[in-house]
Amino acid sequence: MLQIEDLNVEVAGRQLLKNVTIEVETGETAILFGPNGAGKSALLSTIMGFSNYKITSGKIFFKGKDITDAPINERAKMGIGIMSQRPPNIAGVKLRNLLEVESHKTILNLDELARSIDMERFLDRDINVGFSGGEIKRSELLQLSVQRPDFYLLDEPESGVDPVNMAQVGNTIRKLICNKKACQSKAERKSALVITHTGEILDYLDADKAYILCNGTVMCSGNPNRLLKEIKTQGYEECIRCKLNITQL
Repeated sequence: MLQIEDLNVEVAGRQLLKNVTIEVETGETAILFGPNGAGKSALLSTIMGFSNYKITSGKIFFKGKDITDAPINERAKMGIGIMSQRPPNIAGVKLRNLLEVESHKTILNLDELARSIDMERFLDRDINVGFSGGEIKRSELLQLSVQRPDFYLLDEPESGVDPVNMAQVGNTIRKLICNKKACQSKAERKSALVITHTGEILDYLDADKAYILCNGTVMCSGNPNRLLKEIKTQGYEECIRCKLNITQL
């Protein structure tokens, strides 16, 4: 579904990603761990095609097609959707109007869909204006519910979300991507790349693999729960030391 090969990215002349290689198969959920400033959000933004992220070398393939130079709208049409960590406020545009555009003429009951994640009362409000952290996350998920992408880029779904909202956010994500905890058939599952600091989202998703990104580079990969346990007990420094030792061999 997604293949990233030796990706190098810079913003305003500053290199953020260095030789990043990641693969996510069809129906897989991959987790991306890493400390603040590691380049995780930059990676998701680059995959989505945000223009200020300049690819200096490397390739991005989606569904077998080279999208390295594809514009953001083409990537969206191909089936990539994103939940941003800090989406902008859009004063003067109602959430309902945005959802109607995003539905691409698909017949949907927006009120019923919004009600399912407690967002019905926000449909006629300006997008994200005055929303709490949890409400912004649910707004993003509501938009993804309408878009129905094949590949989900989720940037810290736990960020700014209280425990009550976290259950709703986590369960909604599980249903959207039809994760193994929600769907037995792999053919029904969507693919996802999920950034997490706390690992709390793993209470709701049965992830297939995980990567650790530090200093703009993939340091290691493996079982998500095992890596999370090591991060909690040893921190990211141990992963960096391990990578340096392997490099020096």
